[in-house]
Amino acid sequence: MIGGRTTIAGVRTVAATRYVTPLREGGSLPAIVEGDDDGLYVLKFRGAGQGQKALIAELVAGELARAAGLPVPEIVLMTLDPDLARTEPDPEIQDLIRASAGLNLALDYLPGALAFDPIGEAVEPLLASRIVWFDAYVTNLDRTARNTNLLLWHRRLQLIDHGAALYFHHAWPDAVDRSADPFPLIREHVLLPWASAIAEADLAMTALIVPPVIDAVVADLPAAWLEESEAQRQRYSQHLKARLAAPRAFVLEALRARSADV
Repeated sequence: MIGGRTTIAGVRTVAATRYVTPLREGGSLPAIVEGDDDGLYVLKFRGAGQGQKALIAELVAGELARAAGLPVPEIVLMTLDPDLARTEPDPEIQDLIRASAGLNLALDYLPGALAFDPIGEAVEPLLASRIVWFDAYVTNLDRTARNTNLLLWHRRLQLIDHGAALYFHHAWPDAVDRSADPFPLIREHVLLPWASAIAEADLAMTALIVPPVIDAVVADLPAAWLEESEAQRQRYSQHLKARLAAPRAFVLEALRARSADV
């Protein structure tokens, strides 16, 4: 127990007590909710169109980023009582709450945070390179100039919205090993213009994202989100460990993309 709240491994579990407002800019209709710890969170619904795999990607990628020293708002598991739908006038939100009863995922709400503007802001080269490396590693295709998924909070970058990462898990039935994929979409990364230290970032990130860390993060995945439980955990761990094996095609691809960009 921490502060009266239960935890699953390294991730806290909080109960949603009040639906505050929807965030209409999100495709899956996330919402600001209040937790039983009196905190405000951005809730990602298990019953949204993107489904449980988006929550898995949020948790795994977000916690790996945190383990690597990248700035990510606190991620919590959040239980949702379908009875909260009774006080909501919007039928769409009512249906979403009822479809998401049980365990969901939420991020700490950062009041006053602003969307990162690649035209008006600059990023320190090593930090930009570490983020580019990381997004190539977890195959996060959703950090572009069109949708940066970066916030500025107290003048510090915060990484959000990793639900589109780990896209390999959407094609598991084909049994194709995607761990060596170079991830050419890294050329669209919003921070690539500042990422002049990718080789240095590679050394730093591989020293922090190591097999025991991967296993610990994957162990945080709730069984309720997994179709095959332990077998599925092993597949996540195996994939993420295999991507670290040298030569890392995603690093070479990022270096090529950076060379073409300058």
